[in-house]
Amino acid sequence: MDTKYLEIIKAPVITEKSGSLGEKNQYVFKVSSKANKIEIKQAIEKIFKVHVKQIRTLNVKPKKRRVGRYTGLTNRYKKAIVTLRDGEQIDLG
Repeated sequence: MDTKYLEIIKAPVITEKSGSLGEKNQYVFKVSSKANKIEIKQAIEKIFKVHVKQIRTLNVKPKKRRVGRYTGLTNRYKKAIVTLRDGEQIDLG
């Protein structure tokens, strides 16, 4: 497997909402902020050996956080919602 694909797909997003999307054959991943939909599709198909039907991307803005008297921001990142063809699935467990 090519390492450039592993640089594009950083990590799966495991939340309650992304878990419910699994029923619709959709999965959520953190991706490189410079990657486009074509690169993300190629990376998902090569890494997980599935066929991608649709990809939606969004930029997650940083949120304000506070620890004691110090304030700061969380990191911003790009998120991709990947829809697979019927009958295919990705095992993230």
